[in-house]
Amino acid sequence: MSETTYLIRLAEDDDDFILGLAPRFVDFPLPPWRKRHECIEGIRRDLARHLEEQPANSFLFVAENADGEPVGFIHLQKTQDFFNGHINCHVSDLAVAPGHEGQGVGKALLDHAEAWAREHRCVLVTLAVFPGNERARALYEAAGYGTDLLRLAKPVR
Repeated sequence: MSETTYLIRLAEDDDDFILGLAPRFVDFPLPPWRKRHECIEGIRRDLARHLEEQPANSFLFVAENADGEPVGFIHLQKTQDFFNGHINCHVSDLAVAPGHEGQGVGKALLDHAEAWAREHRCVLVTLAVFPGNERARALYEAAGYGTDLLRLAKPVR
């Protein structure tokens, strides 16, 4: 079986399909204190800001299939490691369009992130994922990602 290749390009400010993928980030059980609609709106608002303003150290990439159809995206940010000051590449967002899961899009985007990080002399590629997002966690673990820090939360009532 041959592996599908994808064109991965920098996003343009009119790549609005990215905003339409915001619900993909909460398509699994969330912690009880998180409201699905608030998460979707927060993610959509943040992505729109990054598309429109293109702030420094923020890079959105779109994966297109052979027909030129956008099938996913990844949002990379250059960050400074808190502990040692090294430059890291943080995967802020990664989503695959419905109907294109399991076709290697996520893996292609992660491979792109790693190549980009190497090119920009980053030491680590980091990301965060909800514990309930088992599909994404499986992808990340298969790609060699391991636990670095755990973020715990407790609602204050």
